[in-house]
Amino acid sequence: MAGNGTLDKPVVVTDDSFKETIRKYPVVVVDCWAGWCQPCRMIAPSVEQLAREMSGKVVFGKLDVDANAVTPAEYGIMSIPTLLIFKGGEHVDTIIGAVPKSMIKDAIERHM
Repeated sequence: MAGNGTLDKPVVVTDDSFKETIRKYPVVVVDCWAGWCQPCRMIAPSVEQLAREMSGKVVFGKLDVDANAVTPAEYGIMSIPTLLIFKGGEHVDTIIGAVPKSMIKDAIERHM
């Protein structure tokens, strides 16, 4: 948490906390990843940086697909990394693959 009470780093999201998390904040980006996934590790620093840069506007979550199978199945996730973007609790966009930070930020900003 940043000093002003906003989240400045990704929060851990599980199947159990997923619905509550996406409803709790106006804009949420959930990074669906796995520890063995090299492309997931490639975008992790971008997700961390964006969490800091967009703190107070967007909340970032990380969902380990190996430990949480229900949510990826519900959203038809077949490839990781997959970033799910939610606004007002509704799924509004999906980004698949190790894309540049600028593409992630642009996609998020379209929904703010």
